[in-house]
Amino acid sequence: MNDDRLILGVEQDMETCATTARCQHEIVHYSHGWRDESCPERVNEDGYFLLEIGPQQLVLAVADGLGGHDNGALASRTALQTLADTIQQSVDRGDADLRDAILSGFDAANRAVLDLRGNSAATMAVAEIDSLTLRSYHAGDSTILVTSQRGKVKLKTVDHSPVGYSVEAGLIDEFEAMHHEERHIVSNMVGYDGMHIDVGPPLKLAARDTVLLATDGLFDNLHVNEIIALIRKGKLPKSSAQLIEACRKRMVEPEDDAMPSKPDDLTMIAVRQSTSTS
Repeated sequence: MNDDRLILGVEQDMETCATTARCQHEIVHYSHGWRDESCPERVNEDGYFLLEIGPQQLVLAVADGLGGHDNGALASRTALQTLADTIQQSVDRGDADLRDAILSGFDAANRAVLDLRGNSAATMAVAEIDSLTLRSYHAGDSTILVTSQRGKVKLKTVDHSPVGYSVEAGLIDEFEAMHHEERHIVSNMVGYDGMHIDVGPPLKLAARDTVLLATDGLFDNLHVNEIIALIRKGKLPKSSAQLIEACRKRMVEPEDDAMPSKPDDLTMIAVRQSTSTS
């Protein structure tokens, strides 16, 4: 599918974040790969899309490919493109339930990635916004966060990983999780025979809430309270740029041993209701 309803970002190295207006929402999106002297030709294994369904419906997705070298990029690209195509085909047929279309898209993406060469897989997080109601879907450790202007966490998806489940159960705290030696292990992804989809309940968004989707390149380098402090208020493009700058700096210049530092690809989408409608 190639039309102006879809913005698909795969294997990109954006120098700055981009801003668009869709369905009465302001959306900032960004993706950039990590590479160093040991692997200067490495491609960005992250990706994202913004899909406008109708006057009030949006589907947003981020994916983080795994598998090494080109396999990871191929996995995220395949997962995102298949998901977007499946959703749009459902809409074009006149199917009424967007939730069912997204779930079918996950299943189709899982089959498509399983058919790829090697051990390709991808984490994927999807947000459906219908007017001012959000529903989350995810497989893996790409994250969806919703915060109020005052910094209240209204939603944070649980990472599908041993460390993520331990945090959710209260066995370890966020600080311990950030430095845990098994933080990199993910137990559920697109491209697994046993993939499962975590579907959140409908969440009513307030006018100044901020929705953030991001790959682990963000959440492995900044604590949740740091992310919220940067993204919750101010003009969304500026807040997003500050968040990206803080994350990239942390990757290369950790302040001290207490702070995380994990060089990685970084992809994010930030969404807020347009000022004119709030």
